[in-house]
Amino acid sequence: MNKYEAVIGLEIHAQISTKTKLFCGCDNDSFGKDPNTNVCPICMGFPGMLPVPNKLAIEKGRSGALALKCTVKNFSKFDRKNYFYPDLPNGFQISQYDEPISEKGEVEIEVNGESKIIRITRLHLENDAGKLTHVAGGSLVDFNRAGTPLMEIVSDPDLRSAEEASAYAKMIQSIVRTVGASEADMEKGMMRFDASVSTRPMGEDKLYPRAEIKNLNSFKALEAAIQYEIKRQTKLWEEGTPMDHEITVGWLDDEQKTKLMRTKENAADYRYFPEPDIPPLTITDKRIQELQTQIPELPLAKRHRFVKEYGISSIEAIFFSEDPELSQYFETAATAGDPKGAASFVGTILIGRLKNEGKTLSDCLIKPEHMAELLTLIKSGDISNNTAKTTVFDTMFETGESPQTIVDREGLKQVSDTGAIETLVDEVLIAHPGPVEDFKNGKEQAMGFLVGQIMKASKGQANPQMVNDLLRKKLS
Repeated sequence: MNKYEAVIGLEIHAQISTKTKLFCGCDNDSFGKDPNTNVCPICMGFPGMLPVPNKLAIEKGRSGALALKCTVKNFSKFDRKNYFYPDLPNGFQISQYDEPISEKGEVEIEVNGESKIIRITRLHLENDAGKLTHVAGGSLVDFNRAGTPLMEIVSDPDLRSAEEASAYAKMIQSIVRTVGASEADMEKGMMRFDASVSTRPMGEDKLYPRAEIKNLNSFKALEAAIQYEIKRQTKLWEEGTPMDHEITVGWLDDEQKTKLMRTKENAADYRYFPEPDIPPLTITDKRIQELQTQIPELPLAKRHRFVKEYGISSIEAIFFSEDPELSQYFETAATAGDPKGAASFVGTILIGRLKNEGKTLSDCLIKPEHMAELLTLIKSGDISNNTAKTTVFDTMFETGESPQTIVDREGLKQVSDTGAIETLVDEVLIAHPGPVEDFKNGKEQAMGFLVGQIMKASKGQANPQMVNDLLRKKLS
């Protein structure tokens, strides 16, 4: 039995999906652009420049908050969070302190089949800093990202393991994607984590000093960093020297360990005060209700519905419910009346092929309606499952054509006429007396050879089940 337990809280920063930055008209998408080309005097902090809030960013932040069951406040304001960092042009960040746009939400997660509610302290808005690249002899600063709108989602310290933290982070990512608040693409730096980790003797309620792990940019790094920090702090307890003050650490991915950066700051260090250039934000109860009604079905509810409605496995349901685009694609394909076939074709064959070619679902030429049509052709017996998986699917993937068009053009329709198949069976039995005799002498593998010859004679178009049934009947 463990003598100590971990107490973990997460701060998740997700880039809000807007065309422009939070307080200026610069493009909000700087991915792949040359350094310092997506900037203006406002996001560069030039003297005399005034910020103008992005209304859509604020609305999307509120939608994200409602999806996380937060209370959206009628009154909120921006504050200046003062600290010096080379990639922070103004010398302060415009964030929210005592009057955020929302507070007190919750998210349900599932780990190892067990459900757990994780409380959310608040979701507030802020602008991002730039990016530092450390090189030999110094650091390079790119301000392209400066001014990007962020949602910061702060959890209560309700997480107890790296696995729970990862499940919570993945659920947050899925929810903000579902409501269109953020793409949360971690490969593009659109989502990052700060994890606060402390440990305590099992059974205690007291919160002990924590280590805040800054700027984790993948689920793998999040889990590894938390696991390392739990082991490090547990060892300190066992040695009788637990942490006596709060610290900020960085994660060294190549060494798989944390490194001390500084002692942890508190609110007084940041000298928060109301942002004088931006008026307070207000919203009516009526508008909050309108935003609430626009929240779509959320991932966990969708996951449970997929299992109940379509009869797919829990693992498949998790896979299809996490991404809104994939969810819609799967549901459209499943309307053919074969949800399990849709799960196999979409989740394994299609996604596998896309990954092998370095593509995403957005790049896919196969329309979900055509995937449904393919499943219908299989179910009706017009084509065999093997023909669908190879010839038809491959052509659909390369051309985007409908499966019916391909089947008609290539003459791939499955032969299910009993008389035609019986003729083929008779011809093969006459042509191969040796395997026929082998089968009668108990050699079951001879059956496979004979089936193969019949399928070859039909150019793969004979109904395999009918071939097997007629062949066994003839041989018996």
